[in-house]
This record gives sequence, C-alpha cells and structure tokens, in this order.
Amino acid sequence: MMDPASLRSLAGRQWRDYQRGTPGTMFADPDMSLTLDEAYKIQMEFADLRCAAGDAVAGYKVGCIGSGVVEQFGMSGPIHARLFRSEIHGSGATLRHRAYANPAIEGEMALRIGVDGGIAAAFPVIELHQLIFRAPRKTLAELVGNNGINAGAVVPEHLKAASLEDWASARTLSISVNGVSVETGTLWAMAGGAPEALEWLRSDLRRFGEALKPGDLVLAGTPLGLHPVQGGDHVVVSIDGKDCVDCRFD
Repeated sequence: MMDPASLRSLAGRQWRDYQRGTPGTMFADPDMSLTLDEAYKIQMEFADLRCAAGDAVAGYKVGCIGSGVVEQFGMSGPIHARLFRSEIHGSGATLRHRAYANPAIEGEMALRIGVDGGIAAAFPVIELHQLIFRAPRKTLAELVGNNGINAGAVVPEHLKAASLEDWASARTLSISVNGVSVETGTLWAMAGGAPEALEWLRSDLRRFGEALKPGDLVLAGTPLGLHPVQGGDHVVVSIDGKDCVDCRFD
C-alpha cells in the first residue's frame, strides 16, 4: 500500500503530465502498481491541484459499463471520474484536435442534479476522451488514475431543461461522423437506466466522503463504443434519428 505522501507525489506528476498534454506517463513504468482505491485517491488529489489552479469540478462520469467499451477495453467497471468546468462545451463547438492526446468520443446520456438531489434534467452529450493507455495491459487502476480518460463533454444548450420523462419513449442513440452512421444502440448502459447509474455513483462517492451537489452534470455511461476522431471530423449524436448535439475538430 502506498502512503499518502507517495500518492500526492504521483498526483502531482499526473497534473504536470496533463499540463504538458502527455497524460499518464507514470503508467509506462513496468513497476507501477496501484490498487483501485489508490487510483481513486490519486484522481482526487489531481482534482484538488486542478481546482487550486483555477478550474472547478462540474460533475462526474460513470464509465466502463456498456458492452461496447467493455469489449474494447477488455475490462469491466463501473468506475467514476470527475468532469471539469473548463472542459464543458456547448453544442456546435469547434475543438482543436491537436489539443488532445489521441482524441476519441462517445455518445451517451447525461443528467443534471436538481436542488432536491434528484434528476432535474436528462439529455444526450458527446463525451471527449484522451484515448491513451500506457501499461502493457489495460487496468481499471490506470483508467481511474487517468480520470476515466475523460477530456470533457459537449452539451446541447437547447435540451438542458429536458426531463427524464421526455425520453421515456426514445429507443435509439446514434453517433455519426461526417454524415456517416458509425454506431447505434440503446440510451442507457445500465439495465436500470438513469436511476441505477445515479444510485451507483452516489454509493461509490460515499466511500471517499464525496457527494453530488445541485447543478452537477453526471454522464450516465454509454452502451456504445469509443470512437477515435481526426482533424476535420464533424460528430453528431442523435436520438431516434433526430440530431441533438454536435461538435467539430479542426
């Protein structure tokens, strides 16, 4: 088990790697070995460093649960990670491809936490990723220590007030890139949908003395896979054939 000072030192290295655009270099070390709880503690310390530098936690993601991602990664969660205010973009945003390390996207449903702690709104988003794994074998510890490889989200402003009930009859969540459909599936990764994802997240955060706050954004996990993107790509996420949120990479 690593002592708190060692974990803080690794979090500092993660923060410096993030600033350089080379995430997670410590996982290339063949002697690096972390428990899942140690990886979460590094994630938390990393978040503290980001916030001290002027950023803020905007919410959380639930990840590594859908069949598409589980098959791609060869491991199964769920895991949680933090979202940061500086990386939340409005639909239609143009993002710099070179600002990401091997950028990739997911389409999924997100929730907004209300003043009563419940689900105040639900809407589709594009989750952004730095698709980098450095260890010889992918592990949940590396995924968690790299903050779920999350690099932000693109949110549809016009749907931010949509209720969970508004999507009750919706059937398909789809991703297209440059007008070509790349994947279609159901809206929710967990069998119990949004309530199950939210309850799991609340329970897992409690283990570390953390809790959701009103206004938090929660990415509920995708049933689809992770898709690398190139400069010039236009990404659209749709529900039942209706375009809901998009972004471009220059």
